[in-house]
Order: sequence, then structure tokens, then C-alpha cells
Amino acid sequence: MKNDLYGEFLKDFYFGKFKNEVWLNNNYGEAEELPVAAFFRDEEDMPDVEVYALNLCKGRILDIGAGTGIHSMILQRNGFEVVAIEQSEGACEVMSLKGVLNVVCDDVKNHKDEKFDTLLLMMNGIGFCGYIDDLKLFLNHAKNLILPDGQILFDSSDVAYLYEEEPDGDGYYGEIDYQYEYDGRKSDWFSWLYIDADLLKKIAEECGWYFEQIYQDDEDHYLGRLSLIPDPSPKEKDESLIIEPFVKE
Repeated sequence: MKNDLYGEFLKDFYFGKFKNEVWLNNNYGEAEELPVAAFFRDEEDMPDVEVYALNLCKGRILDIGAGTGIHSMILQRNGFEVVAIEQSEGACEVMSLKGVLNVVCDDVKNHKDEKFDTLLLMMNGIGFCGYIDDLKLFLNHAKNLILPDGQILFDSSDVAYLYEEEPDGDGYYGEIDYQYEYDGRKSDWFSWLYIDADLLKKIAEECGWYFEQIYQDDEDHYLGRLSLIPDPSPKEKDESLIIEPFVKE
């Protein structure tokens, strides 16, 4: 997004200056009201998928697309070292005011000089990739951010239910376009990816990651964990090149 309407309505909500409501326009149906309070909820109000993810976090953590820092704050209170990375300047301002200690205002794709034990992407955070091809790019980039025994924790959903009929077009049905509308203004359109677990598993393996589905609720909202598939040892690589002689029966 070129403008930061997202950051503006988060700041207004935080400072008690919130005007009316935020609408989320989309490319599949009618606009929906965005529950902005969800960006400021406490741990007891979080869905099970996020509670599970926070309990699985380990080591040094990179909270990607950290928003207002609700997950970073909980992890900080529990003694973890957390880096909260977020592109929205307004959201970063809110995080800092709330007490998140290490806030980086940048695109995670530009972040590559340090490694973490856990990459955390909550609230369908892996959707920031927008498209399947960009998800592959992110999974390859994430190898620069993660320690050998590290993990990526993320949640996503199968959104086939949004469509009464089979979606038209060549793209994946979970590649959705959105636009924020607030206080008489509109943001730029942006793409968000919702990906079903089976396709995620296939893409992850193509990119060198092992996928585990940790939890799924009744609405196909799931928690996934990715870990690096180890490179074969030199011996294994050599043995894989051995061609057994063909024996005619």
C-alpha cells in the first residue's frame, strides 16, 4: 500500500479518535466491516489457533506483519526476545507507544542480516505474500532468516466457502484483492493470500520445507508449522547418483 490508511485508523482507535467504521472492499462480494478492536485484543480474547501458536514459540522470534504488536507484547511479557517487523508507519508508532521494545518499520523481504528460532505470522499473516508465486519467493527468502532447527508458525484458511460457484479465472481462488475504506477515504488495492493446507504442503515441500498442520477449527482455519528439510549429506548425495545396472529377466 502506497498510503497508510491502515496505520491511520489503528492510530485513531488507539488514541480514542476513531471515526465511524472501517469497510473492507473486496473482489468477490459485498464490502465487509472490519472489526478494528481485534487488532487490540487481549490474550484471553484470542482464538485458539493464536494461543496454540504463542505456546509453540521458542528462542528468538521475528513477528512478521506485527500490526499493533499484540502478539509481540505477550511474548515479551513471557521473557522472549522479539523483533516486531511491520511496513505500516502508523502501526509501528502504535507498537512503540504500547511498549514493544524492538520495532522495525520495513518489508520483511528487505530483512536478512539476522537469524531467528521462530518466524511468527498471525492473523492470516502469511497472506501478505498476496499470490502463490510470491509465497514461494517468501519461503525461499525465509531460509535467510531462520536457524537450522527453527520454525515458521502461521495461520491461514481455505476460503472456498466464499464462492457459490467455482471461481472463474486462471488464478488461485484464495488470491483476494482488498481495499480499506475509512473516514471517506480509500486505500490502494492490495492482494492477500488465503491458502488451503493441501496446497500449502505441496508448495512448502517444493521450496524445501516440511509442513505440519498443528490445529484446525470448524471453519477450516488452521495453524501450520514449517521446518527446513535438511540437505542430504555428501555421502547421501553420492549414493543418490549411483545407477543400478539393468538386469534383463
